[in-house]
Amino acid sequence: MKPDNTAPQALTIATLRARYRARTLSPAQLVDMIAARTAGDDPHHVWIRALTRDEMMRYVDALEGNDPETLPLYGVPFAIKDNIDLAGVPTTAGCPAYAYTPQKSAAVVERLIAAGAIPVGKTNLDQFATGLSGQRSPHGACRNALDPRYASGGSSSGSAVAVALGLAAFSLGTDTAGSGRVPAAFHGLVGLKPTKGVLSTLGVVPACKSLDCVSIFAHTAHDAQQVFDVARGIADGDPYARAWTPAQSGVAGDRADAPALRGVRFGVPRATQLEFFGDTSYAQAFDVAQARLREAGAELVEIDFEPFLDTARLLYEGPFVAERLAAIRPFFEQNADALHPVIRTIIGGAAKWSAADLFAAQHRLAELRMRAEPVWQHIDAVLMPTSATTATVDELEADPIRVNARFGYYTNFVNLLDLSALAVPAGFCTTGAHSGLPFGVTFVGRAHQDAALLQLAYAWLGEAVETQTQTRAVERPASTSASIRVAVVGAHLQGEPLNGQLTERGARLIEATTTASTYRLYALPAVASGGVAKPGLVRVPADGAPIAVEVWEMPLAAYGSFVAQVPAPLGIGTLTLADGSAVQGFLCETSALDGAADITSFGGWRAYRASRAAR
Repeated sequence: MKPDNTAPQALTIATLRARYRARTLSPAQLVDMIAARTAGDDPHHVWIRALTRDEMMRYVDALEGNDPETLPLYGVPFAIKDNIDLAGVPTTAGCPAYAYTPQKSAAVVERLIAAGAIPVGKTNLDQFATGLSGQRSPHGACRNALDPRYASGGSSSGSAVAVALGLAAFSLGTDTAGSGRVPAAFHGLVGLKPTKGVLSTLGVVPACKSLDCVSIFAHTAHDAQQVFDVARGIADGDPYARAWTPAQSGVAGDRADAPALRGVRFGVPRATQLEFFGDTSYAQAFDVAQARLREAGAELVEIDFEPFLDTARLLYEGPFVAERLAAIRPFFEQNADALHPVIRTIIGGAAKWSAADLFAAQHRLAELRMRAEPVWQHIDAVLMPTSATTATVDELEADPIRVNARFGYYTNFVNLLDLSALAVPAGFCTTGAHSGLPFGVTFVGRAHQDAALLQLAYAWLGEAVETQTQTRAVERPASTSASIRVAVVGAHLQGEPLNGQLTERGARLIEATTTASTYRLYALPAVASGGVAKPGLVRVPADGAPIAVEVWEMPLAAYGSFVAQVPAPLGIGTLTLADGSAVQGFLCETSALDGAADITSFGGWRAYRASRAAR
């Protein structure tokens, strides 16, 4: 079979491993493609230091002679936030004057490389991991991969953007106050903030050392779990290391190989405690997410969210912020002018707090933990928006501290209360100022419930769950007898010009997923697309790839009029999804491909359009 030298945009571990097994791609070929993309301009300000081809090839060479089946991350490219050490490459924490070159990689990085993963570069961040915006960097504001006008989220900004742009299959960030969850939400990614200490922070520049967590960005919950399984473990010399003891919980249903949402009790803040800062786009999207859980059989239980909110205020409105100063105090005292002005203000202001203030805050935190504890007697997990809102780069520049703080409304309390959290995509905003942008929710559990949260994500995202003997598809909520499901791939996606043809017929979004790896995607020329930019999806016998689609459920009575509006060369046929299920969906006649551009490498229509908008 002829090798296909085009890397898919939405790189996933499963896709890469399948292509390696089929010998349609090699790690060396993948590195060549990544090096070609990272060697050019960096309009999104993703990198502080992208590795060169030769540097990446050293890791490829180290794979020689290894059996790919014995290395769980064989040939999988990953990006590293530049406050996490990679041997031989400077660590800057976003501050050039602070830079040092470690001789040894961080403990988590070592584990990943030993499992076959290939580092591709050090990513941009809010300086010293202080911020949730991605703006506070001397290397330039990190631009959102889906819409460069918008915030990327931070502080692990470049780590999220690298995955969203297909420059890495997964990435490492850090998360003290939401830095690994907010950027995930802004890019439609999975963001795992594990239990404190189970991913070692040895070799990580501290922000708040007692609270810091290494986080994981990925396209799928399965990828996040694979990385988590490899990366966790106690490292010698790590004073905050913690053995992972997976909690026994009914959170994900009765069977681990068939997670379900039915019967799961989600705690949601009281309506008066929800805050969106006037953002109707996000408020409506959260309503949709709650309705979707109810339809899946989950139980939503209102909880008193005040102890969580009071805890969140402690992080930046009290003496806990002094831990950020303690992390870099000698450097700060001698090089304050080297810091970004906003970071200098935040860290410098911490000097006003006394030891007595800190003890008082610790006592207050103990009280809040006690008040929050009874909540868990009645729920399995907390459900909340990942961020209360989003903002443009210009809005953040005009009011950097207040707008940034809004992003942390639902995130700042998690580490102070020693909880685990998983940010997951929840579709797109369909109304208001942010229509068409991704929206995300977070599942929060107690310490060591990381695996249970990932099981919830399998059910929420409709991912296949791999067992030792089989691959089993997670059951989706059944269609009613009076409805039909249709997969859309281009102009009918949320936020695209023809989406109204679905919504005006009462269609509702069921899930965002991908096709099976038996399709290719083409950008049709204007004459074939009827004046509206559209792609053509074609089933192929070989060299296919998974393509991003949305599955919509439409009343059967409206289906005929919808199909009647589909012009040639497009038509409706049967599509196979990644989990093996079949739905109706858009397909294109091969006769229309003359003059069409093969855009399969982008993994989907949105990613292709985003790449053109960034030019």
